[in-house]
Amino acid sequence: MNPLMHIYRAVPTKLSYLQSPFLLAVRLYWGWQFAQTGWGKLHNLGKITGFFVSLGIPFPAFNAHFVSGLEFIGGLLLMLGLASRVTGFLLAGNMFVAYWTADHDALVSIFSDPGKFYVADPYTFLFASLMVLIFGAGLFSLDTLVCKRLEQI
Repeated sequence: MNPLMHIYRAVPTKLSYLQSPFLLAVRLYWGWQFAQTGWGKLHNLGKITGFFVSLGIPFPAFNAHFVSGLEFIGGLLLMLGLASRVTGFLLAGNMFVAYWTADHDALVSIFSDPGKFYVADPYTFLFASLMVLIFGAGLFSLDTLVCKRLEQI
């Protein structure tokens, strides 16, 4: 039984080494997606403002600028792994608002029709944002370099 317990304990330890490369892949891919989405919105602010007006979002022009900038800059920060948890928090909040305003039916059907919830556009963006918020940026990030540098001071 002892070798079996050794294997049982060793497997999770070995698999945890995959966490940082996985988080790097999530940050790079979804950071790029956020940056592209934000860049597209920045170049179509009139259309985004009109869409926000149709959704009844207050201060639509201001919010169009804010959301576009948040997604673009937030995407870049995710890719770099800089201020990752703050960025993850802000982007997750942004995606919750997107669910609430643009995909409200999908949001309220999370328990009654989960398929409707996870096929909505904000789902994967929200999931990636929450993953970075909860687990951080991982070892391969500027956050890690900054923390190591601050510990030396």
